[in-house]
This record gives sequence, structure tokens and C-alpha cells, in this order.
Amino acid sequence: MLNIANREIKKRIELGGDFGSFTETDHGLDIKSDRYTYELKFYSNTIVRIHQVGENKDENPYSVVQEPQKVSFSVEEHDTSIIASSDSLDVIINKSPISFTFLNKEGKVINEDDAGLGIQTQGEQVTVYKKLQEGERFVGLGEKTGPLDRRGKGYQNWNTDHFAYDIEADPLYASIPFYIGIHGNLSYGIFLDNSYKSHFNFGASNNRFSSLSVDSGDMNYYFFAGSVTEIIQSYTWLTGRMSMPPMWSIGYQQCRYSYYPDTEVLDVAKKFRDKDIPADVIVLDIHYMDQYKIFSWDKERFPNPGQMLDALKEMGFEVVVICDPGIKIEEGYEPFTSGKEKDVFLKYSDGSYYEGEVWPGWCHFPDFTNEETRKWWKEMMKSYTDIGIKGFWNDMNEIATWGQMLPENIEFDFEGEGGTSRKGRNIYGHQMTRSAYESAIANLKGERPFILTRAGFAGVQRYSALWTGDNVANDEHMLLGVRMVNSLGLSGVPFSGYDVGGFAGNGQSNLFARWIQIGAFSPFFRGHSMINSHDSEPWSYGEEVEEISANYIKLRYKLLPYIYHTFLQASEQGLPVARSLCIDHAQDDKIYETDFENQYLFGDNILVAPLASDQRYGKVYLPEGEWYEFFTDEKFDGAQEMIREYAIEHLPLFIKASAIIPIYGDVSQNSKNVGSTLELHFYNGEDGNQTEYYEDDGISYDNTKGAFHRRAIQFEPEKKSIRISKASGDFTSKIEKLKIVLHGFDSSDIKNWKGGKLRSDEYAYVRPISNFDPFEKDRRDSLKAENVFITEMDYSNEEITFNW
Repeated sequence: MLNIANREIKKRIELGGDFGSFTETDHGLDIKSDRYTYELKFYSNTIVRIHQVGENKDENPYSVVQEPQKVSFSVEEHDTSIIASSDSLDVIINKSPISFTFLNKEGKVINEDDAGLGIQTQGEQVTVYKKLQEGERFVGLGEKTGPLDRRGKGYQNWNTDHFAYDIEADPLYASIPFYIGIHGNLSYGIFLDNSYKSHFNFGASNNRFSSLSVDSGDMNYYFFAGSVTEIIQSYTWLTGRMSMPPMWSIGYQQCRYSYYPDTEVLDVAKKFRDKDIPADVIVLDIHYMDQYKIFSWDKERFPNPGQMLDALKEMGFEVVVICDPGIKIEEGYEPFTSGKEKDVFLKYSDGSYYEGEVWPGWCHFPDFTNEETRKWWKEMMKSYTDIGIKGFWNDMNEIATWGQMLPENIEFDFEGEGGTSRKGRNIYGHQMTRSAYESAIANLKGERPFILTRAGFAGVQRYSALWTGDNVANDEHMLLGVRMVNSLGLSGVPFSGYDVGGFAGNGQSNLFARWIQIGAFSPFFRGHSMINSHDSEPWSYGEEVEEISANYIKLRYKLLPYIYHTFLQASEQGLPVARSLCIDHAQDDKIYETDFENQYLFGDNILVAPLASDQRYGKVYLPEGEWYEFFTDEKFDGAQEMIREYAIEHLPLFIKASAIIPIYGDVSQNSKNVGSTLELHFYNGEDGNQTEYYEDDGISYDNTKGAFHRRAIQFEPEKKSIRISKASGDFTSKIEKLKIVLHGFDSSDIKNWKGGKLRSDEYAYVRPISNFDPFEKDRRDSLKAENVFITEMDYSNEEITFNW
């Protein structure tokens, strides 16, 4: 009986085949086994693509934007293997059965297929089994729940509408099949470029292998070598990087499901101005539409949308509107009529239109893998852009329908190549977002749009920000959101966030206070709550929380030059805005512990240590180096954990020694009202450091034509020098005054200061809280540094130096 069982298994499972021959190509090798052809292509010295080609080559045309670069490589054939080598990487192709091993130039194994399992096929499913390395950790994989280190977990990629998801739920709305493996002093990345349902096992239920598998299509993946930073840069080079967002989109956005009628929208906007709480955006959820039909307005609730938009513009607000893909089946409804005329809707295999039920009722759905559909969508979107709307929130694009069972026999165009929803489901949100982006770019005639999406796939960062869907108003979701945003950053999506305050359910006042603090240090900063929940604006939880909210929202606006430069790094280098500590401290075991896995760097220099709303005492781990407490300048040695008391208005924040933090000194209303004073905060340290001040108009693409104001800022403690380079670019800066603020310096350190008169002073990033428990008087004025040195002068485009 056992022999019969073994024969049955062999019939069901096929290995990758034995080596037959190979041919050298311009970029690598074509290797033939007795079952498949394997294409090995070097895209750079550190990026290699492995593609097992089946009978009919099946590729995803939407994620990768680069062609292989010209790479010098060598090939050696041995009895049992072939070795293909670039300057940075050796790839061993084992002959029997075909499998792959990746080594660095010191001969250390970075990653290797399990020799006994290798590449296996079961029916349409193809799986690569990778040998687990000693101490190997796994991070990334995009929008996934769970811990920072995914070792011992398994996940699948199948875009799914999952309202109020559990903190261990999988799958969710977006699929980004890219992860980073870390072991010893080595790291690597793997991007599985296949949009069918896929599965990742990081040693779940076994201690032998990790694996990646696809339910259909080709096994096609890219391997990246280097440091974690280099891997992220390589991945985003391959799949594309975001362009600079409009400045208003990185300010505070206020949303509710839903604000209506128009008088309520205007009232919410006016309250922000009356209460002196900055905000840039009011977001309109589905109740602005006529019976939830996209490209329409409810005539009773919003009788004159253009007039409302003009009034909001007068108050300094932009508007973002929700856009769902379902087109209601209704004669006389223009998008339905023109969509049928242009034949843009998804169809079943028998040629009839697919119908699914969602908010408007029974709907057809545009096929965004068809170029003609994308042209039609651009025409439809003019109804928004023509009245001044520049922000578009793509929702329900998994595709979400009632019943959540999208049929698998729906056919997609795939640029004329064809495919079913098995291949198209995961790519649908990506392509809708692409259509929104390209349509807005064309219709806005040179202005930057803001695009937000719920669903997406690898490469979505080129078009859109992404938020983590319908979360829940509790501490677990607040902290999970932090991890998910950090994971998205590791996976190439720098512009992401969560619904601050929680979408579903009713949160308590302390929860909102903590969430607004943490959200101020999220790339995408939006408050949002659902229908039939209590109000969730900054003033909705009492006076104390209102003051805390105002403080941290204003702090966000003060930090705009620091944040904007971080977005510049994302656009130029692919680096995330919110950075998991595993990027800079991959080998530090402490950062993966449950107590510390939520900590992250916001930009280069600000460490955020999120606390739950009921935590009065916070456990914090500071990585190696020296650190300053953000608000008080108290100095700490790194590589230590500590427990400290934190009042509800005090989010644990720390600054790296030698950091340079540019901020605006006088903020009000929105991102256009930031005053004319630039403050440069220097934190004393032993190491030199450099950053940039970057400014452009924040609304157009003229920055790509030289219309920017950019200058390097250097801090060199050994030379006792600060240098601000001459400004480059054609843009005229708004800055008129410059303030230098020195933190952590003794008067003896700077007694020979040259470059303007220094005064000793105190400094506070936030205002003291007036509404607090009178028995806690020690809280008043506690968030300030009492010994800084300040000098002020007129701002100049010429080089500026300070010495001491």
C-alpha cells in the first residue's frame, strides 16, 4: 500500500526537471530541462530574475517598469551545476533537479532552494521551496497583519474586502508579493511577479523551508541582494517610485462616512478654522452621490457642488471624493449608457456583461486592463476635475460586491492578451488607480492630483497612496496599523496610513488622543469614522483631547519641511517615510520583540515609540547611538530599553544625536500658511550629518523642470561647523527669516561661536495643556527644552556658515 501511495504522490507532484542544455543570452541564460525552460536574467549586478516558462508564457504586464540593464557577467559549467556571476552575486543553477542557490562574493549563501524539494508543480500550482537559514527572519509582504518578523506565519495574496478585520486576518485589501529575508549579516528580497492568487509560507507548520507558490501562471520572481535599504531601492527602481505629492495631501485630512448635506461639510470646515486647528482636506464619502452612483451628486444634499467647493476653497480646503468602480445598470445614467456604447465593462466567458451588486444596486464594472476603458474613465472624471476637485479616493476596488465571491470566469482584456478574474482580481485595484492617476494628470493640466486606494498590487506606489481599510476603534488596531504602514514601507509603498480614531466602533477619548499623536507621524494623515458612530473630529472628545489634537496636528504642520524632504527621498530613492527599525538595525534582535516591534523612524531622525491608550508607563528601546527626548532634550545612550512615565499628551519621541530637523516656525490653517521663518534644529553629537531643505510650489510638476529651491545642510561636529550650501533651482523660496536652534550644547562648547549673536533660551514644540487634572500640576509646561541656544537672521540664497 505504501508503494502505491508514493506512486500517486509522484503523479501529482512534478519537480522542475533535470538539466538538458543552456544558451547564453545578452542578459543571462536560457536553461532547458526535460520539462521547462528557465530564463535567468540579470537586471543589475544585484537583481536577477528567475522565470520558469510553461507551455504558454504568462506574465504580469503591470508591475515592472524597467528593462534589464547591461551587466557584465560570466558563466561556468560544472558536472552538477552552472554558475552565473555578476560583480555582486553568484547564482548556482543545480542540474538535477533544477534549483537555484544565491551567494555573495564571499561565497556565503544568501538564499537557496531546498535541494530535495526545489521547484514543484501540482496541477496548475507551482511552488518554490527555500531552505530555512539559521535564525532567518522575514519582513515586508505589504499590507499584512501579524508581527514585524513573519517567521512561523503563512499568508496568501487575494485582494479581499474585509470590513472590521481581525488583527490576525488574512488576506486583506491589497497584495504586494515582495518580502525581505534577513539572517546572519545578510539580507535579500524576493518579488513574486504573478497576479494570480499566491501563497507565502515562512516556516509555518514546519522547520525546514519557506515557500512561495502561485495557483496558476508562471513561477516568475526577482531576487535582490544587498542591505535592506539597498533592496528597497532596487525593488522600487524595478517597480517604479512615486512622484512628489501635492503639499496639501500630506497635511491633515478629515473624513466621515458621511458628511452631508453641504451645510454640514461647510460647518466642519469652519470649525477647523474657528478652533485654530490646521487642516487641508475635507473628504466626501458615498452620500455625496445620487443613490451612490459615481460621477453624480445628490441634488437635495448637494444642490450646487461648485458653489460648495468655492466656499471650501475660500477657507483653504481641498476636496477628495470617493470613487467606486461599480456603474449602476440604469438606462439614462450617462456612465452606464456610454460605457455600453464603448464596450468597456467586464464580461463573462460567454460574452455577456458581468453584473454584481454593490452600493448603487446591480452594476457593471469597467475593465481597466483595456486601454479604451482607461480613455473612457478619463472622460468620465472630467465631471470632477472641471469643478476643481483634485483628490480621488478609490474604494471597493478589490472588486468588492455583496457576497464577496467574484466569479472566476469573468474575462479581462489584459492589453489584448486576455485573462480571467483569476489573474485579474489582484490587479484590478492597481489598474483602477492607474486610470484615476493618468486621468487626473491629463485633466488637471499640470497640477498634481492626490490619489488614494484601498486595493492594489506591486507597483501601485507609482500612482497612489494606500490606506489600510476598515479598521476598528481599539488599541489593537491602532498598533496594528503602525506595523502595517511600516510593512508597506518595506514593500515599496511610502505613502500610506490608517483611519485615525478607528473606522468601525466607538473609541474612547484617550484612544483618540493617542491615535491622533501617532497619526501625526504617519505618511498619510486622515481622521475617519463610519456611519452610526459618534462624532470623531479633534474637538469631539472634550477640551483636553482637543488641545492635544491641536498640538500634534500643528506639530505635523511645523514638521512639513522635514516631511516633504522625506517624500523627496521616496520619489528619488524609493525609501519609505515611516521606516521600520529593521531597515537600519536589521541585526538587532531587540527590535523584533513584541514590546518594540511597533517602533519606527519617521524620516531619517525621529524615532516614534507608539503607546496604547491605557499605557501610563511606556517601555521603549533605543537602538545603538545617542538619542534625545524630542520634547525635553534629555539625552540617552542607545542599545538600551527603559520604562518611563508618559502622560496622555506625551507621545514617546526621540531624536538621533547629530540630527538636523528643519521646521516651519509659524503655522496656521493649512499647508500654505506656514509663515516665512525656517527653523533649523541641530542636535549635538559626535558624528557628522547632512540633510536638505527642499521647497517647490507644492502643486505642479514644474519641479521636474528646475522650479525648486534646494540646498544641502551639513553639521560637522569635528570641524565645529554648520554649513548651508548655496541654493540651487529656479524657485523663489517663501522663507525670509532663518532661526538656528542648538540642542544638547553646553555654553563652553560654543563659546567661540561665529555667525550671529546666540541667546540661551527654552524651546517647546507644543503648547502646554491647560485642561488637565488639577492634581497633576507637574504636567504643566513639562514638554519643553530648557537650555537651547538660538540665533536669528535674514534668509539668504548664498552659502551660510557657522563656526565655533
